[in-house]
This record gives sequence, structure tokens and C-alpha cells, in this order.
Amino acid sequence: MAAASPSVPFLADNLPLPEPRRSVVALGIEGSANKVGVGIVRYCGETQTYEILANPRKTFITPPGEGFRPRETAEHHREALVPLVRAALQEAGLAPDGDAKSDDDDNGDGRSHNDAQKIDCVCYTRGPGMGACLQSCAVVARTLASLWGDTPLVAVNHCVAHIEMGRVATNVSDPVVLYVSGGNTQVIAYHEGRYRIFGETIDIAVGNCLDRFARVLGLPNDPAPGYNIEQLAKEGTTLIELPYVVKGMDVSFSGLLTHVEQRAKELLDTNACTPADLCMSLQETIFAMLVEVTERAMAHCARRDVLLVGGDGHLERGERLYGQVMSRRGWWSRNRCRRRTVRPFRATLTVAEKQRGFLLGRCERTSSAVATSPLDALRRAAPASSALAAA
Repeated sequence: MAAASPSVPFLADNLPLPEPRRSVVALGIEGSANKVGVGIVRYCGETQTYEILANPRKTFITPPGEGFRPRETAEHHREALVPLVRAALQEAGLAPDGDAKSDDDDNGDGRSHNDAQKIDCVCYTRGPGMGACLQSCAVVARTLASLWGDTPLVAVNHCVAHIEMGRVATNVSDPVVLYVSGGNTQVIAYHEGRYRIFGETIDIAVGNCLDRFARVLGLPNDPAPGYNIEQLAKEGTTLIELPYVVKGMDVSFSGLLTHVEQRAKELLDTNACTPADLCMSLQETIFAMLVEVTERAMAHCARRDVLLVGGDGHLERGERLYGQVMSRRGWWSRNRCRRRTVRPFRATLTVAEKQRGFLLGRCERTSSAVATSPLDALRRAAPASSALAAA
């Protein structure tokens, strides 16, 4: 799949470009958490476009009710990386078919020096992430760079890579970014030469909150706890009142998680709600909090675009809730509001991860920036739980 890049002025503000008319092929290794992947991307200097040549990946899945530990996850990555590198090279057409070695193979890996020279740089995730997992990926990246004739080695910031992949794939130049993953929850915008954090979680991240709640309900970890919560939430009919904690531009999820963990068994045992109701209520409350602080950041920065990135940026409910709130406040242009145009992406820039982001329409700011709670509309649409209302 190819992702078109915009013209130079679009990216010149903070995404460095190679020399004019020069093509670059980069191999990236990402394994900061339980997913490890190897991606190969080609940048064409003449057309100023990016093409994803390969992006194989593998996820370390644990039994329901369990998380992934650093040691076991790192061992999984070490076992998976060499086959993934081979698969990526073959998919990209940079390695011979099969396992047959080339005549001039000096590396002992089934690839010739000529093939290796097609990789202009080797990139890897420097952090943030799980230390043992990052170390496993860094060792492989350094080894490949050395074997392939001292190929340049590029260390990549995990958070910035999420954002830049989204910008390139969706052709959005200067968005407010909502970065949600298992270890990070931040509202970010680019200002004066660097990314600035306008709001963030003061305790645990969105992904951590969802993962731990999935264990309470015994939901499987395959393909991901957040995804399974979202699928079950689609069956929910009753909105449970849960703690809504927004402190200025920051959010808090630890108290929300503790509350729902403590009340879940009682509510389910008394048939006050179903597991689907709990999933729906948790999901709606989390994204309502995030929408509120993101709206403020958009008003403060006078930005018209919102980009959702990160391991939990693929959740469909978050995208739809952003669209509903912006439409209700008159921040969408009429044409965009009719089409409800939302652009998902799967892209690899300098690290190989399966990512999705959502460009939530270019919106015209026509009303006050301070919004009422997005949960207001949800409370009108879904009946409140009498069990919690009386508590």
C-alpha cells in the first residue's frame, strides 16, 4: 500500500526530507511493547511520495486475565525478529526468493551484499517503551547495520514516530494530536520547533486502563483487549455513571478504573447491568474526557485538524465521538459534515508498527471553544443505571 506525501512546503516545517530527487529505502524495527514488527519504506525524491514495501509483524498474546511481562515479551521478540526481517526483505523484493543463497553471499543470511546495499538506513525504536523489548530490537538493528556495510543507524523516538506516520499518511500538516496507547495518553501540538504537550494523563494511560478492565471481565487478549472491549460495548444499552476526572488540561484514569473494578462484580451479580453495559460506559467516559481536553487544545492553538494516533487510536468509537462533538458545535464545514469523511491509515515511516489514525475533518471554528461535557448527549441517549444513581 502506498501513502502519498504532500509537497515540500507541507512537510518542511518539522519533518526533514532527503536531498532533492533522491530516493531512500529505510528498514525499521519496532518492538516497544508486546507487538514486534519490521517495516520497509521507500521515499521517492522525484515524486515526493512514500511507499510501504513491507510491514510484517507478530504479537505476543498472553492468556485471558494476564498481562505481558518484560522478560517473556523480550524473549518472544528475539525469536521473532530474524524471521520478520527475512519476510520483510522478501516481501519488499530486496531478498532472493526462498532460502537459496546468492553466489556473492558473504553475510550468511541468504542475502548478497548487492541486496543489502538497497537499504539506505536501519531504524529502531529508542524509546519510550519496555526496556527489555527495546534492547532486543536495538541489538538486531545494530547487527544488521554492521553486517550490511556500516549502513547508517537511526534511533527513533516512539511517540514522534506515531505522529509523523499519521501526518504523512493522512496529508495533515499541523494538527492537534491525541496520542493514546498502552503507556501514553497525551494531547500534543507542534509549536516553535518542537512538539509541546498541552495535556496528558496524570496517572495511567488509556490502554493500561482498558487492558486491566478487560482482565476483570476475563476478556481475551487476542487481538487486543481494547478491541474486544469495543466490540462488546456495541451491545451495551445502559450507561453507567462513572467518575469523570478532568483537571484543567489533564485527565485521570486510575480512580475511574478502581471504581469500576470494585463495582463490577456487585453490579453483575445483581443483574443491574451487563458486561456490555460496563464496557460501553467505560469507553464512553474515557473518550468524553479526552474529547473535552482536545477541544480546548484546538481552540488554544487555533488548529482545525485532530489526528488520533497510537496503539489505541484505532478504536472506532473515539473517532465517531469526536465527529459528533465537532458537528454539534458547528466546527465542521457543511460539506465535510455531510460526508463524514474520516480517513484511516496504516503506515510505516521509520519504525514498523501497525497503526491507524483518523483525520477528523477540517473544521471551521464558529463557536465558543469551551464545550460542555460530551457525556451530556450520551446521557440523553442512554438511560442511566438506577443502581449507580442511588449509590
